[in-house]
Amino acid sequence: MRILVTGAAGFIGAHLARRLIGRGDEVLGYDDLNDYYDPQLKRDRLDRLVPREGFRFVEARLEDRDAMDRAFADFRPQRVVNLAAQAGVRYSLENPRAYVDSNLVGFINVLEGCRGGDVEHLVYASSSSVYGANRQLPFAVEHNVDHPVSLYAATKKANELMAHTYSHLYALPTTGLRFFTVYGPWGRPDMSPFLFAKRIIAGEPIDVFNHGRHSRDFTYIDDIVEGVVRALDTVPKPSDDAALLDSPATSTAPYRVYNIGSHRPVELLRYIQVLEERIGRKAELRLLPLQPGDVPDTYADVEALRRDTGYTPSTTLEEGAARFIDWYRDYYRV
Repeated sequence: MRILVTGAAGFIGAHLARRLIGRGDEVLGYDDLNDYYDPQLKRDRLDRLVPREGFRFVEARLEDRDAMDRAFADFRPQRVVNLAAQAGVRYSLENPRAYVDSNLVGFINVLEGCRGGDVEHLVYASSSSVYGANRQLPFAVEHNVDHPVSLYAATKKANELMAHTYSHLYALPTTGLRFFTVYGPWGRPDMSPFLFAKRIIAGEPIDVFNHGRHSRDFTYIDDIVEGVVRALDTVPKPSDDAALLDSPATSTAPYRVYNIGSHRPVELLRYIQVLEERIGRKAELRLLPLQPGDVPDTYADVEALRRDTGYTPSTTLEEGAARFIDWYRDYYRV
């Protein structure tokens, strides 16, 4: 298939593009290589893709309507995976307009491209952040997500609503994936696994918020990519099952929303311990209060994705952390 992957220089996008090329798909990567974090890391991810047969790349912003229109017109994708977004919970408190530009204006450009291009299926990144103030664990797609606690989360909830509108009005099949904490080789430097590893290796103290009383549904990148591919290959159909229609994650339109995580929450202090063991050095902890916009716990109920696609995450925390640290030491020569 011809598949447009936005955010192709990003953590998940680069891994996904390699997987799709490897199975014989033709991929157009689309990314603006912005400086939210080190652009060199993004270029190095791309360097593993550009020489591969079946991959092309466009450097442009998601909110650039003309560039997006050209990408759809020239490539004529059959399916689209939208992973490009302004990420980060805390940064949304500092620069809210970046989230409106990329996550709202950019997403409507993707939706319009899909509508005009007769795309068979749009898969897009949502986030576990949409659960916001919800305290019912594990987080299930049937739960209320009307109380976001960051603008980032609000834009992701808006993406789900926008997608449903296009599924309803134009019969565009859409699938939203609520990602839980993703980690692994080539990961994002602004996320806790990366920050912890960097500081522990350097012998520097690490900031541990909520005094370490967090738990996170850490999910290894290979399991995430497997779930994205399975979702991409499972085109949603309108549901007429009365029981399913009670869920906000299904619809009489060709629309689905899934959690994608490990279904194995881990206490933050335990994750740090696993990193310490692999690195061979104890961490100095700087215990701090809960940050604005953050939530104490995340825990994914992935039953819907398992039921519909056969998704079964299998990488243990110890295996995933070992692969991540090995990559980190090799990449940064430390």
